[in-house]
Amino acid sequence: MTTSTSGAATGSVRLWLRLEGLAAFALAVYLFARGGHSWPLLAVLFFVPDLSFAAYLAGPRVGALVYNLAHSYVGPIALGAAFVATGRPPVMALIWAAHIGFDRMLGYGLKYPAGFGDTHLGAIGRRREQRPAT
Repeated sequence: MTTSTSGAATGSVRLWLRLEGLAAFALAVYLFARGGHSWPLLAVLFFVPDLSFAAYLAGPRVGALVYNLAHSYVGPIALGAAFVATGRPPVMALIWAAHIGFDRMLGYGLKYPAGFGDTHLGAIGRRREQRPAT
């Protein structure tokens, strides 16, 4: 049994969260394709949520907050509901949800304010103590 004191999911829970990301990605892309939307539009806008990385220039607390706002399913669900309620296709919401699912599938989780590499899915990148001395 794997446990974590860092607040990050481990073991089978981490696997389930990554599979959940795969499912969200697959569903969003399927609905996008089924709606007959533009594939070049998907390619151009897919990584737009990653522009939230720039908020880390203001420090890890602000960076984590902005990154998490751009990488939480709350945003695309609310946007998609607004588009559907107004009779418009939820194209942007599907692209946004696909991006989040893709990130989660790869293990990029929501960020803790301690630093960019500390996520709810575990540490990403090389930890300071693992970096070779220069």
